[in-house]
Amino acid sequence: MFAAGLIMVWLASPSSVMAAGMAQDGGTFDQYATLAAALSTGLACIGAGIAVGNAGAAAVGATAEKPESFGRALIFVGLSEGIAIYGLIISFLILP
Repeated sequence: MFAAGLIMVWLASPSSVMAAGMAQDGGTFDQYATLAAALSTGLACIGAGIAVGNAGAAAVGATAEKPESFGRALIFVGLSEGIAIYGLIISFLILP
């Protein structure tokens, strides 16, 4: 059931982004720029979520075994979160 809902959202998202771009100017550049900005942010956040999930689980395990490794583990989780920020910056650069 969850997969069906995820597919429905995935199929509906590009059309709604394209419609929002058409309402502004009617040019195809704005449509594709809006779609590219949405995809760059969305895919970067999905990738960051996967990375934070894996790094966070490893960080908790390492901290449980060796508490002095908490600082290093926190740095690795922070580096994973940077991926989402980079995607957001790219989307701001794409939009006119």
